[in-house]
Amino acid sequence: MTGTPAGAPADAPRPNRHARRTRPTTRRDHVTEVQPLKALDGRPLTLVHVQGRHPPTRGPVIVVHGAGVRAELFRPPLPRTFVDALLDDGWDVWLLNWRASIDLDPVPWTLDQAAAYDHPAAVAHVLDATGADRLKAVVHCQGSTSFTMAMAAGLLPEVDTVVSNAVSLHPVVPRLSTFKIGTLAPLISRVTPYLSPAWGDRPEGVVSRLMVWGVRATHPECRNPVCRMVSFTYGSGRPALWSHANLDEATHEWIRGEFAEVPMTFFAQMNRCIQAGHLVPTGAVEALPASFVARAPRTDARFVLVAGRDNRCFLADSQRRTFEFLQRHRPGRDSLHVLPGYGHLDVFLGRRAATETYPLILEELAR
Repeated sequence: MTGTPAGAPADAPRPNRHARRTRPTTRRDHVTEVQPLKALDGRPLTLVHVQGRHPPTRGPVIVVHGAGVRAELFRPPLPRTFVDALLDDGWDVWLLNWRASIDLDPVPWTLDQAAAYDHPAAVAHVLDATGADRLKAVVHCQGSTSFTMAMAAGLLPEVDTVVSNAVSLHPVVPRLSTFKIGTLAPLISRVTPYLSPAWGDRPEGVVSRLMVWGVRATHPECRNPVCRMVSFTYGSGRPALWSHANLDEATHEWIRGEFAEVPMTFFAQMNRCIQAGHLVPTGAVEALPASFVARAPRTDARFVLVAGRDNRCFLADSQRRTFEFLQRHRPGRDSLHVLPGYGHLDVFLGRRAATETYPLILEELAR
């Protein structure tokens, strides 16, 4: 893999020149503090502040998970996690549990609510706690779409760099996913208010048992029942969110406990976004514009768009289209990296991510 300067698409990362030359940080070195906060609409959230063996030498970075998972997603049982890499590079690390987190009480959320209420509150909390006046963000999947909505609306002026994985302003999905979210999801919403990949291990009632049976019949590629349910819920691949070749056995087993409820309110909004070809607000939150693509984003922050070439949840064209949109409005400011051999979550969870994907993200954060 090779890298690229900002403003030009790339297929891979460059080596990180800023890594500390001491013993690498591991999970046993983490000092973890969970700090409660409230979203601007009063919804309880948490920020997980992680420190390592040394005080940070750089500013704060907030890391945001996707739908139906949690902040712990970035600390899998790998010898070296993404959090370890951030700590060793000197960052002050904050992991956000926004309203889509399975560590919080489940609610029927929308991307609008996360954009207008969760992310501004989290950024303000981190800045107040650290005394910094600026911060950087690494955002994934629906944490990325909602965070990008907030950025485009001008709600996060203190954020100067955003590393976005998988999707940001322009969701593009495989044809089968278009069918599932446009036809199956409305039918499913009539009988259940949410979907949960955790049903693979712990079905809840007749509806979930029928779904698990159907998924078992159509996804014979894996013995992990949650992995199979993840593919049904989030994409069109076998599996959808990673390549089995990219996950070690410990991470593949651990992932069974990292997925739970996703409300059908989200799928309804994402279906409208996919049909429109770009993010579409529900119109229920006044702080957001009627369109996110009618004009340039209301931010001076630099966007680093990352896409796994093999992503079967959101196709790499998702990030390419957003990059083209940004280039039309502010050429040369932002960058795009398409990673061969990677899909959706294995960008962070892959067995070789520590040497193949983390260095790219660290390099872009430090640029």
